[in-house]
Amino acid sequence: MAWRTGTRIRATAAVLAAGAMTGTAGCGVPAFGGGDDGDRAGPVTAGARPECPKVAAPDGDGPARQVRGMWIATVGNTDWPAEPGESAAKQKKQFTRLLDTAKAMNMNAVFVQIRPDSDAFYPSPYEPWSQWLTGTQGKNPGYDVLNFMVEQAHARNLEFHAWFNPYRVSRQDDLKKLAASSPARRHPDWVRKYGGGLWYDPGLPQVRDLATKAVLDVVHKYDIDAVHFDDYFYPYPEDGDFPDSAAYKAYGKGLSKANWRRRNVDTLVQTLSQQIHQAKPWVRFGISPFGVWRNKSSDPNGSPTSALQSYDDIYADTRGWIKKGWLDYVTPQLYWPIGDARADYAKLVAWWADQVKGTGVQLTIGQAGYRVGEPGPWKKPAELSRHLTLNRKYPQVRGDVFFSAADIAGNRRGFAARIRDDHYSRPAIPPAVAGRGGHAPPPVQDTKAAPDGKGIKVQWRPSQGAASYAVYRADGKTAACAPLGGARLIGDVRGGGVIDPSAKPGRAYTYYVTALDRLHHESAPARGSTVTAAEG
Repeated sequence: MAWRTGTRIRATAAVLAAGAMTGTAGCGVPAFGGGDDGDRAGPVTAGARPECPKVAAPDGDGPARQVRGMWIATVGNTDWPAEPGESAAKQKKQFTRLLDTAKAMNMNAVFVQIRPDSDAFYPSPYEPWSQWLTGTQGKNPGYDVLNFMVEQAHARNLEFHAWFNPYRVSRQDDLKKLAASSPARRHPDWVRKYGGGLWYDPGLPQVRDLATKAVLDVVHKYDIDAVHFDDYFYPYPEDGDFPDSAAYKAYGKGLSKANWRRRNVDTLVQTLSQQIHQAKPWVRFGISPFGVWRNKSSDPNGSPTSALQSYDDIYADTRGWIKKGWLDYVTPQLYWPIGDARADYAKLVAWWADQVKGTGVQLTIGQAGYRVGEPGPWKKPAELSRHLTLNRKYPQVRGDVFFSAADIAGNRRGFAARIRDDHYSRPAIPPAVAGRGGHAPPPVQDTKAAPDGKGIKVQWRPSQGAASYAVYRADGKTAACAPLGGARLIGDVRGGGVIDPSAKPGRAYTYYVTALDRLHHESAPARGSTVTAAEG
């Protein structure tokens, strides 16, 4: 991920509040509070007669359907916690401020690093607590950090993508500095020194087994929405070849070393894809690879670039994983500006869009918020907004993820406010996930809207199997049963009610509600409810 560039600017606690995003907080973005559970008759069940049987579900491919996310990096205390060893109360406050920043931006997902260095942000039977929490690897922070993070994200209806690093052990190279309970201390023969740090050898079956167990432990125990890997597989080339000759001699079986290394990474990716979906079919598996698979000069299927190649340099066949259907989504890190001579953002978006066509793999783009302010095109705060505008040319692009949270919160040169104003002024629902089962819940019933001291209170009878509810608003009195477009969406929430504080006094509005499952399949709307907001 981006900190390898050496240009990462760490956030201070002062910029972690949503209100520190000058120009983005408090701008009339609807803020929804939870309501009650609606009608005491219980949830609407499958087979119940819909209130609007002739009205179809809203368009699932429109602009109101996109992933909007940010990475929250924990290694080196990049984004959170601000400093190791802070109290649990302070850590929790900092984290919820980051989530509030995401909501202020009308985002709908966070990608949180929970296994940065063969360690854990949760009580793990395999690995010690992370040093980035307490300053000492293995020291209990006093609370289940991951459980808190997932609960807080879901309370704001933000998807939680649990971000794992499969092979990195430490950013320093002294095994003795690791906790005694670390698998690297107990199995030093699994570990290789490289580039000033420690890495597990991906060629060892025991290493792949450890990574698989660590991931599945979280999948089984926590209510996460996805498992997420970044671009680190074999380490990026630094000081000679990675020292894995012994493993290659034992397991190479006649393959060239490069093909053997790719097979090792392929094995982990394929195994995890199968086992994650067997454990919980609704939990997705996504990877955020380096933005160049291969250059066209090396492979006719490659991109028109002249950059490092993930296929050749870190042995990650990202294009192959897409074509084989092992991923639910791919988020290439396209950390170059439009027009870059080596790797033009515009050409890379087109290339990646072409790779996912017909595969069912969702494409989202990794955006370099951390680069804003650097020399060249990055000096312009509108560069990333230009990226999102360009993305509209490609229907395969289903959203964007920003590295990273501290940069979004810091809003350097106003770039985050520009993105919010240009592209994220209204909420969005993540696209429905294909090929993993699931279906739209039955439509809700009994939508009721009434004036409330804080705005308009909207409630409905919930739907069996619904994970969230989309709330739409039309100006004036409109038809009770009406088709809905994304321009009317004002929120995607959990629970059986919301408060809309943005209703203007004395104005009439009609509210409609739909139900969505865990994979964002959406029902048709229920009968709308018209209300006139109270006079000032």
